[in-house]
Amino acid sequence: MSTEGGTKAVVAALLANSGIAVTKFVAWLLTGASSMLAESIHSVADAGNQGLLLLGGKRSQRPATANHQFGFGRERYIYAFIVAIVLFSVGGLFALYEAFHKYEEVHAGEENQLLESSYWWVPIVVLVAAIVMESFSFRTAIVESNRSRGTASWSTFVRRAKSPELPVILLEDFAALVGLVLALMGVSLTLVTENGYWDVAGTAAIGLLLVVVAIVLAIETKSLLLGESASPDHQVKIEEGVLASDDVLDIISLRTLHVGPEEILVACKISVRPTDVVNEITDAINAAEERIRATVPEARYIFIEPDIRR
Repeated sequence: MSTEGGTKAVVAALLANSGIAVTKFVAWLLTGASSMLAESIHSVADAGNQGLLLLGGKRSQRPATANHQFGFGRERYIYAFIVAIVLFSVGGLFALYEAFHKYEEVHAGEENQLLESSYWWVPIVVLVAAIVMESFSFRTAIVESNRSRGTASWSTFVRRAKSPELPVILLEDFAALVGLVLALMGVSLTLVTENGYWDVAGTAAIGLLLVVVAIVLAIETKSLLLGESASPDHQVKIEEGVLASDDVLDIISLRTLHVGPEEILVACKISVRPTDVVNEITDAINAAEERIRATVPEARYIFIEPDIRR
């Protein structure tokens, strides 16, 4: 998956959500609609999340150090996981809290600010405009994802993608579009029926939606943080490359690990034709592995490659 494609989708989403957040806040201030406040916070959270993804992408490009010898590629996974936490707490839980707070007001018979406001039409206009803007952002994410998705289904793409940016943006934009529709339904039905419970229901539905999406994101990014192997297609190609020579009889063990979205660590032990020289090298490597395990028991996986200093 290209880093450029993910960055383009993130920037498009950041610009869209920043503009949408401002208009939603204005609509909430004018009408007091609970759904508008929930959507406003949702857009702020999304914009902040896109900023986190861009920051993670920038920090992941730092060169390797003595303390981080495989570089900082997995930092993109860390920031993606933080995005899931922000979406769950700032987006989902806040919306559920706002729904509960608004429910108490409606149940107590307090005046509904949306119904009494002369700007009742503002949320409708803002939500429709937001749906249009969010649709353009979602379309960008879909176009960029299709460049690397191939024939895989969308669920498979989200589960197996090694670069976190596009799956995160796809799920966020999808949740944003559905949330906008729910908010529009809640506000519209409140205005038509003059029943504030519809606004409460719309806000609660937005909160539940964001919580579910955040949990899905957390599960997927946790898997990346733990360390995923190369894709089955890449593993097949690696095996084919190893076995392409007649000197290699078999693969004893092969382990792969993504140390970053575009960086794969390959550790392979192969079987070769036995000769006196090969036997000597093999004995030397096995002895070295035994000495390492004797002095450092934590060294569970050891792969030593013989070479000649030139």
